[in-house]
Amino acid sequence: MTYQSFKFSKKSLALALPVCLPLFFGACTQPQNQTTDSTNKESHKANSTVLASNRDTLTINNGAEVGSLDPHKTGGVPESGLARQQFVGLVSTDADGNIEPGIAKSWESADNKVWTFKLRDAKWSNGEPITAHDFVFSFQRMVDPKTAANFANYVVDAKIINAHDIINGKKPPAELGVKAIDDKTVEISLSEPVAFLPDMLTYTAMRPVPKNVVEKLGDDWSKIENIVVNGPYIIKERIMGEKIVLAKNPHYYDADKVAISNLVLLAVDSGQTDYTRYQAGEIDVTYTDIPSEILAKADKNEVKTSPSFCSYYYEMNVNKPPFDDVRVRRAMTLTLDRELIAEKVASRGETPAYQMTPKVTANNPNYTPDWQTLDKTARIAKAKQLLADAGYNEQNPLRFELLYNTSENHKKVAVAAQSLWHEALGDTIKIELHNQEWKSYLATRRNHEHQMARAAWCGDYNDPAAFLNVMKTKGSGNYGAYSSKEYDNLLKTAYTASTPAERAKIYHELEAILDKDVPNVWVYYQVNARAVKPYVKGYSTKDALGNWQARHWSFE
Repeated sequence: MTYQSFKFSKKSLALALPVCLPLFFGACTQPQNQTTDSTNKESHKANSTVLASNRDTLTINNGAEVGSLDPHKTGGVPESGLARQQFVGLVSTDADGNIEPGIAKSWESADNKVWTFKLRDAKWSNGEPITAHDFVFSFQRMVDPKTAANFANYVVDAKIINAHDIINGKKPPAELGVKAIDDKTVEISLSEPVAFLPDMLTYTAMRPVPKNVVEKLGDDWSKIENIVVNGPYIIKERIMGEKIVLAKNPHYYDADKVAISNLVLLAVDSGQTDYTRYQAGEIDVTYTDIPSEILAKADKNEVKTSPSFCSYYYEMNVNKPPFDDVRVRRAMTLTLDRELIAEKVASRGETPAYQMTPKVTANNPNYTPDWQTLDKTARIAKAKQLLADAGYNEQNPLRFELLYNTSENHKKVAVAAQSLWHEALGDTIKIELHNQEWKSYLATRRNHEHQMARAAWCGDYNDPAAFLNVMKTKGSGNYGAYSSKEYDNLLKTAYTASTPAERAKIYHELEAILDKDVPNVWVYYQVNARAVKPYVKGYSTKDALGNWQARHWSFE
């Protein structure tokens, strides 16, 4: 881990970013002449063609070392990226992100409360049949307090009967509203109608694990030598901090349609290193964290950019000084120049955020805070008064630590935010930057040890509830420990709204409560931008959920 403190003026920051990043990363590379660039590009294309011939292994950067191979213990995007290759739920998604049958070949509901899923003939990787009992066991395991699933509350969000009481130890897992009608039929009963339940079931934590194997081996079931999966690929090798190697699963129900035989998932957390290895032919598909100044110089035919159901923000621990004071939290959101960060720092197509829910989401709240209309001078004046009222000034400056996980892009945004806050508030504020590798960063946030932390939430289905559920008391991903009875009670009514318009109105009111309480500083809405080798076919730029699956891809 490293600690940093930087000072930059907004003018120098804005001028430097389009040219190079010496202030952030050290000296810029020397520019090459046009002839050399052209020669390198032609050589790169020729090498790509050679490398693609007779290729049976695809190498993709997964962004970080995964915390667990168990889909019920996923911790973030890297874990989900791996889980999607190894496990298939009741429903799945196609290359464009549209819902399609998974292990369930069909489903129906007359009232959006009781859902029936009919299973196809499918097998686990050990050759045993997948049954409805595996799904019942898996859903119960997700909410069982003994499992300590990171996203157990997601089952509560889905309104599955008794999920809340089971998580809180008031009822046994066997009373969850999921049952096997027979070996091929799963019935899920909800406490309230949820029209988008099938969409919610695409989430990786809602995927099944093999009942017989887990019951026999306990937590050891997910060790490489023991793991049993039902997806297109199965892990064969793991070198911690470096890579995970997967091979095609011959027992996958659609194995004949899986064109790529082997996958290598790398754990490169540096966007700069990621792209350097991509250029060297070591990576076929990069992670989504390539710095904007590098992407700007990349071959446009290889840069794949898509919209994203992801919000990027700074999470404040509302139970820990100094952010246990709403005046301080409001001062921070008033003085962050999110337009400059989105357009000049992130600069890959990101847009400034003034609400949690990304604008591309259906039934959008479309909330605009009153203070958004204030000019910069008025915002700063109001923020300074709030800090003064809270007891902060140049003699007693506001001091806090901003945590981010290791990444050039996250560092770049954090450095910019630090500089912009200092520019606005002067010596009234002192910010230390602190970075940790992925697993340590997640642990720090989950244990509520941070003051402010970089955060992002990516929706798992196309509805504002995918985001607004996070902010309920003890919501999955609510690591700032925000809690509001007003918010919680209003959120419950969204599911019973009879029309999308009524739900959108409730979502608007929920965003207003978040604006009043300021648990987070919304920064921007993300985009998914990767570099993809031209010989990789089937990569779609239409999936805003970013749920890539290598089974959809092939080599030219």
